Amino acid sequence: MSSTTPNEPVPTPPQGQAEPASRSTLQKVVAASLAGTVVEWYEFFLYGSAATLVFNKILFPPSDNPLTPILAAFITYAVGFLARPLGGLIFGHFGDKHGRKKLLQVSIVLVGVSTFLMGCLPTYSLIGFMAPVLLVLLRFIQGFAVGGEWGGAVLLVAEHSPKESRGFWASWPQSGVPIGNLLATAILFLMTAVLPDEQFLLWGWRVGFWASVVIVVIGYYIRSKVSDAPIFKETQSEVVEDGVRYGVAEVFKRYPRGVFCAMGLRLIENIHYYLVVTWSITYLTVKVGIPNSEILALLLLANVVEAILVPFVGRLGDIIGRKAPYAIGIVLAATWGFFAFPLFDTGSALNIFIAIMSGLVFHALMYAGQPAIMAEMFPTRMRYSGVSAGYQVTSIVAGSLAPIIATALLDAYGNATPVAIYALIAAVIGFFALVFTRETRGIDLADVDRLDAERVAARA
Repeated sequence: MSSTTPNEPVPTPPQGQAEPASRSTLQKVVAASLAGTVVEWYEFFLYGSAATLVFNKILFPPSDNPLTPILAAFITYAVGFLARPLGGLIFGHFGDKHGRKKLLQVSIVLVGVSTFLMGCLPTYSLIGFMAPVLLVLLRFIQGFAVGGEWGGAVLLVAEHSPKESRGFWASWPQSGVPIGNLLATAILFLMTAVLPDEQFLLWGWRVGFWASVVIVVIGYYIRSKVSDAPIFKETQSEVVEDGVRYGVAEVFKRYPRGVFCAMGLRLIENIHYYLVVTWSITYLTVKVGIPNSEILALLLLANVVEAILVPFVGRLGDIIGRKAPYAIGIVLAATWGFFAFPLFDTGSALNIFIAIMSGLVFHALMYAGQPAIMAEMFPTRMRYSGVSAGYQVTSIVAGSLAPIIATALLDAYGNATPVAIYALIAAVIGFFALVFTRETRGIDLADVDRLDAERVAARA
């Protein structure tokens, strides 16, 4: 006998296939999602770069060991990752009920305000330990907002997209990550290039944080011009009027395989990315002695490559399947640390660029397909909760800890080989998750909802 409630509301099975949006509508939705994603990740990565270049020098107590304040800065960096799952689960819960668009507008305002205030923080020399305390508070708010961003942005596109090209269209918000990183890197590069170190540390670093106000207003305006997909609106009426269950608890109860597979896929991608774009700055600065402006210039160029590559990988997933590009990316990411750090050690700008660019190419092979893979794992009534849980909860043990673990390993062993092994272990876990992930290329989201309704009816 079923242990579920006998009178559990049953979702209405959709009739026919989900109606895809017109190309012009899709382009508007992509622009809205991409604009907001660029804004949010610009601000998130601006913090990541500043944590290594600035915060460790002016917001924390000085130390004889150069890695100690960097480690402290990365711990506050991790706070944003700890807040992201909370934001993802809360935004996911209410986004499944009230809509992707409304929650996305809230998230972009929250992250914009918190980032602007970071640019106003007094230094440690002025207010002592209140400086890092305020930084942690603002970082938490920023991470909370970013946690709600990704699921809504990619689902806004995925639920509008035709099944034959969902991988391509849904990959566009993923380009917002390297573009946001590109903008953050570019503004810090500009400030470090034109200002003496003293002026950069005094006020130059603040410009990027204050500039967030402009791009937040633009992103908010663009998002106000789109609406949720018809397949969501149909399900929303059932959730609100008929009491059909939704949310985080429901997705863990009904679709645990999807959540845990998503988490495993996310683990290696997230660890790999933050080793390439964040911790590499630490390694190149402290271990190799490369000037900040040179590192930022190389990161800027490499982010251009990834931003261009992501939609092509998304399209490849529509042709050969979701899993094949991801598998290639995992295998290549497992090798990255073993050749990248020796290339870094040469001090050659060309070798450093090759190492960083290859790392971001490997990342694109995994990252581009995530929206389609994860969206196709869950029915509409709990899709926002499902993708947010799979994507954001993993960041607690992945991206948040990666720079901290890598810094500690470098400090303990004096070389980067243990860091490469750490990434290899994450890749093995990710590969096993991929093995247990179903291939969903070409699936109709209405069919996912129909199967879900049949399962609920069978249990009722």
